[in-house]
Amino acid sequence: MMEYCYLALSRRIPMRRTQIQLDERTYETLRRRAFERGCSISALVREVLAYSLGTGKPKQRTSIKDFSFIGAGRSRQGRLSPVSERHDEALEEAVLKKHRR
Repeated sequence: MMEYCYLALSRRIPMRRTQIQLDERTYETLRRRAFERGCSISALVREVLAYSLGTGKPKQRTSIKDFSFIGAGRSRQGRLSPVSERHDEALEEAVLKKHRR
């Protein structure tokens, strides 16, 4: 029976349900790593198998060039200059201003 796993961007990927038996040490290592990564054991097993079998997509490496947009814009600082240091105050002011309307 095919099942669908809903991933990011609402893509539907057909999945087949299966069962495996693991020794206690392997299971605990798998459980701990899944917890550390913030994912399910199933997701980690799928990732490890895809990598091991060569069926997964290689992860795209992040480059400093991917963040070239940082600092590219300009904004009016206003009386809370510099906003980069006083962002909490700027947020509070914006929220209060919105609620006064």
